[in-house]
Amino acid sequence: MEYKPTIGLEVHAELKTETKMFCDCKNDPDEKSPNKNICPVCMGHPGTLPVINREAVKHILKIGLALGGHISDESEFDRKNYFYPDIPKGYQISQYKYPFVVGGELAGIKLTRIHLEEDTARSSHSKGDYSLVDFNRAGVPLMELVTEPVIHSASKVVEFGEELQKLLQYLEISDANMEKGEMRLEANISVSNTDVLGTKVEVKNLNSFKSAGKAIEYEIKRQVEILKSGGTVSQETRGFDEHNQKTFSQRLKESSHDYRYFPDPDLPKLKISEIEDFAKDTLVSATKETPTEKRARFKKDYGIKTSDIDFYVSNPEFGNVFELAAKEIPKKEGLQVLSNYVVSDLASFGERGLLIGGSRLSGLIKMILEGSVSSRGAKIILQKMTEISDDPSEIAKKEGLFQKSDTDELLLVAKSILDQNKDVALSYKEGKTSAIQFLVGQGMKATKGSANPNLIRSIFEDLLKA
Repeated sequence: MEYKPTIGLEVHAELKTETKMFCDCKNDPDEKSPNKNICPVCMGHPGTLPVINREAVKHILKIGLALGGHISDESEFDRKNYFYPDIPKGYQISQYKYPFVVGGELAGIKLTRIHLEEDTARSSHSKGDYSLVDFNRAGVPLMELVTEPVIHSASKVVEFGEELQKLLQYLEISDANMEKGEMRLEANISVSNTDVLGTKVEVKNLNSFKSAGKAIEYEIKRQVEILKSGGTVSQETRGFDEHNQKTFSQRLKESSHDYRYFPDPDLPKLKISEIEDFAKDTLVSATKETPTEKRARFKKDYGIKTSDIDFYVSNPEFGNVFELAAKEIPKKEGLQVLSNYVVSDLASFGERGLLIGGSRLSGLIKMILEGSVSSRGAKIILQKMTEISDDPSEIAKKEGLFQKSDTDELLLVAKSILDQNKDVALSYKEGKTSAIQFLVGQGMKATKGSANPNLIRSIFEDLLKA
């Protein structure tokens, strides 16, 4: 029997709030000066009292509703006791038995819980014999989402992580920038050739989806090799060495009892239903469209390709331009034409493409659908639209790009091209029918993309038969 991997995830995401979780210090992930946004509360000075950040709690409830989780009416904060230099109090304020959200699902993966805690400080280690600690991050509101152990491949982990990142960004709960450490993955991995789960190994602080995929693939391979050789997998915490693409042992894995959880005596228990503006209806009305909802709406309203819809979910700015232009496209079949130009052409211009706007873009698409400009001419017009503010019809007129359907005019163009390419004409007559494409291309080039391609092709065919 083959060894089957089983993976559960713990995902941490820093929340977008003005202040930290339990004090008034600024929550600023872009602060460059170390130990600037700190105070006696987040530094754990004796005698200080924490106060719960209301906005952070609201963020957790919103994400819980968006994921179909059960919102706990009663919740509380606990002290998670452990001693590291990046924990100034000697304990972390977190949640244990009574999280804000239980259950839910995303990308087909069942969730166990979502809870709220405070982030740790940031450590940097010298090549010598000391470490530096920056407490700007200590106390920042941190969401922890835990999945059920129901994932069986690294690719599914990456898919889940990317979908969660989009959701957090759509709901404006977190920027979830992995490069800045605003979103971090931890994977609990085991392998087994029976129905009983194997020994769990945790790989921590995976700071990119690529790293997560590589680390999980390596760890699965490592555990399988140990078991096949008759060895035993140790329950431990491991890191990932990106340079060598290997996991490495950090410490033996702790269990929950090692942290000696107990309710924080300085913070009140929360009864959600009794807190103003935490009511479910209020939160739902304040929650923005999720990526899943957007996919369904785009499919229903516009009927465009799934790959295009995925592009708009990942690039909402271009999705907005598409929707603005779509309002002025009368026919359903024109929407896919519009989408083709947005995804294949407009997006290639980056931010400059966004400056075109929906109204001017719809004007160009109408010209394409009416046959007044060719696809080649449309691309030239689109390029010009990123540089100047003229309407597409004005650009087409100035550049001579309105499609020519004057048979006599195009006949002269075709004859001239055949005179200049007698060898191509001969190869066509000898049976190389693909040569016609070259001639049509030359005709489009000679007319700056303004010729009706079907008409000039027909003219070429008639001349070559003569």
